[in-house]
Amino acid sequence: MDISSLISIFGGLFIIFYGILSTGASITSYIDRSSIIITFGGAIMATIGCYKLPEFINAQKMLLVIMKEPAGAKPAELIGTIINLANVSRKEGLLALDEATTDIEDPFLRKGVMLVVDGTDPDLVRAILETEMNAIEDRHKINWGVWDKLGEMGPAWGMIGTLIGLINMLKDLSDAASIGPNMAVALITTLYGSILVNYLCTPISGKLQENNAKELATKTIVVEGLLSIQAGENPRVIEEKLKTFLSPAEREAIGGEGGEEAGGAG
Repeated sequence: MDISSLISIFGGLFIIFYGILSTGASITSYIDRSSIIITFGGAIMATIGCYKLPEFINAQKMLLVIMKEPAGAKPAELIGTIINLANVSRKEGLLALDEATTDIEDPFLRKGVMLVVDGTDPDLVRAILETEMNAIEDRHKINWGVWDKLGEMGPAWGMIGTLIGLINMLKDLSDAASIGPNMAVALITTLYGSILVNYLCTPISGKLQENNAKELATKTIVVEGLLSIQAGENPRVIEEKLKTFLSPAEREAIGGEGGEEAGGAG
């Protein structure tokens, strides 16, 4: 589980409830069915109008994705795998990597290894893999774009609900006792709109963009590593090159077996 997402969700709920209850108000006084329908329903309908329905539905599935740690090997583990492939290639040749693909779980890495084994031109290998990376990012952009748009629509529909409430209130100013409650209901829609964008949409979009950046950085490691293997570079040099993509703490997670073995071969 992604602990930061859990902290954000439950911590945000606690702060909202605390803010309400600390004033002596009740939770039920902040619940209004009409305001919920106008704000959330209106924002959702407007967002659906900006995207294809399958795109909108798929973006909602990202709620489950952000609750989990990103799938796939960690960068440090991936670099270790690439160094092992480099050692195999250095000792037995590029064609020996064909057998290694059966143990590779990452489809992107497996695809890259097969391109290298097939003797594909290095420029073409880079072009194919980077094209796939661009396609992945384009799909990801739709997902966080849906949440950005939903967050954009939330406050707007909250204001629409507020205006509707104010109009209803101003139509009957003769009843002074109803002015306060009607004003409160009118303002609740603005509150709902603010909660929608700041509590849900912005954090979800931000987490999706962060996961996208991490995935693309990992795939960049694969591309640079495979092209270095194809160029016949020393595994120790490849390891040091790929370590530049990592933070100092992550670099410590990589063992030195590949480099030591490479040094003996060199």
